[in-house]
Amino acid sequence: MRPIVNDHVSRCVYVRLQLRSAFHNSRRGARKPVSEPNAIENIHIEGPLNASGLLKPFFFTVGVTSLSLAGWVIWEYENLRSHASTFLKRPGQWLNAHHKRVSENNRSEPGPIKKWWSSLRESEKVFLPILAANILVFGAWRIRPLQPFMIKYFCSNPSGSAKCLPIVLSTFSHYSTLHLAANMYVLYSFMPAAIASLGKEQFVAMYLSTGVISSFASFLYKVVVCQPALSLGASGAIMSILSYVCVQYPDTRLSIIKEITRI
Repeated sequence: MRPIVNDHVSRCVYVRLQLRSAFHNSRRGARKPVSEPNAIENIHIEGPLNASGLLKPFFFTVGVTSLSLAGWVIWEYENLRSHASTFLKRPGQWLNAHHKRVSENNRSEPGPIKKWWSSLRESEKVFLPILAANILVFGAWRIRPLQPFMIKYFCSNPSGSAKCLPIVLSTFSHYSTLHLAANMYVLYSFMPAAIASLGKEQFVAMYLSTGVISSFASFLYKVVVCQPALSLGASGAIMSILSYVCVQYPDTRLSIIKEITRI
């Protein structure tokens, strides 16, 4: 009879513990994991969408595009002038060889960062600063006190208080990890062909100007359909680069994601 009593007592203790646990949870409430709110999806956007509000962003877009093209011309001119002056001021063969030997003896060994930068291709030297800017802005989105500032200046919104600066800054802004990774991968894939045809100076001017023009086109669409919304990302600039490569090399086979084959 003793095993039966012990089994009965243990069952009573187990039931008592279960009741106490249920009562304790009912008082405190079950703790559920709280998901991180999305700063962009949960914001309520409202405001007047007037065609007159497009005048200032239009002139700003024209100004940024003009400055980008002027910067390209000046940058390329300075590079050509530097090469030309080096060629015209070149000394004779003997003096040149002597100067080369002296400079090689006096030259210090470059550091690892300089070696790494020198080993990069021309397209990679242009891509890495663009990638760094996008990653910095992406990290700023993860700082909660900065999110109101990021929504105001790094999201294009025709009904917002700031209209001009977001046209430029939103082209370097990504909130989603997948959005950032996809855009940077496509840009890295098509940059070598674009820079080989345009040159780095004209490529940078094209990237900035088409990014600003695509942001203004988004402004115009939202005003026409009377739908205020936030938009951000470098998709407009990247699609312009992709379109240029496809037009410049129409017979070339392109693949964004390479197929892996096993032999």
